Amino acid sequence: MNFHAKPTTFVGHVKIKVVDLKRSLSFYQDILGFDILEQTGSSVKLTTDGKTNILSLEQPENAVPKQSRTIGLYHFALLLPQRADLANLVVHLSEKGIRLAASDHLVSEALYINDIDGNGIEIYIDRSPSEWNWQAEEVKMTVDPLDFENLLSNSSPESVWQGMPEGTVMGHIHLHVSELVKTEEFYVKGLGLDVVNRYGGQALFLSSGKYHHHIGVNIWNGEGAPEPAQNSVGLQSFTLVLPDEETRLEVIENIERIGGNVKEEGRYYITSDPSGNRILLDV
Repeated sequence: MNFHAKPTTFVGHVKIKVVDLKRSLSFYQDILGFDILEQTGSSVKLTTDGKTNILSLEQPENAVPKQSRTIGLYHFALLLPQRADLANLVVHLSEKGIRLAASDHLVSEALYINDIDGNGIEIYIDRSPSEWNWQAEEVKMTVDPLDFENLLSNSSPESVWQGMPEGTVMGHIHLHVSELVKTEEFYVKGLGLDVVNRYGGQALFLSSGKYHHHIGVNIWNGEGAPEPAQNSVGLQSFTLVLPDEETRLEVIENIERIGGNVKEEGRYYITSDPSGNRILLDV
């Protein structure tokens, strides 16, 4: 099953704020290998296939560095098509002197880096869903060490990183929130997602269509964490792609029923979770 295409509900696009667009663009082009789809003086749309915008960068007016202990972006996650792609990326990042962390989550193998401004990035590959261990409605996920030796056996001197592969998609997003009770209500009763993992009372993982997670939320920045300044580095918004217009109208009704607000802006309907993380509802 394709967990990042209709009729599944999935995260299709993330927009982040940076201090210096030119500096950040150099990182995303030269280090990660994105291509430019469209650019203005203060923003740029990035692509891996020449037609689909999955990540955008924006330089706010009077931009300030990332503020700690606030809600917002923990990381956005780029899903690569093949394990060999992840192996080639490890070699590439090592050659570029980029510091990284890594984990084996049972459902996936993941690398973690930060961009120039400290925006968190996960880059990962999924294991086959047939290998995922479901217990009732929850999928088992861990934070085990990544077996680099085994991973790198998929790489060879002839196989090198040539930029983000064409089949790369926005796999999921993980957010800092200020609390979990209303957050769970919003994402489940409002957006219609399912809780697929509860992590020690500190984090929730939610998905559509039995994926391991399209959205993660945590209170690791503290309960009651405030919103950052509007011109701070971090998350500007993310786009949730819904199956069809009927579903979108149902979602809007559900959000308003639980006390949330939705406004129409162009082709999108825009809402925010209880912590203030901004979400564009698309079809």
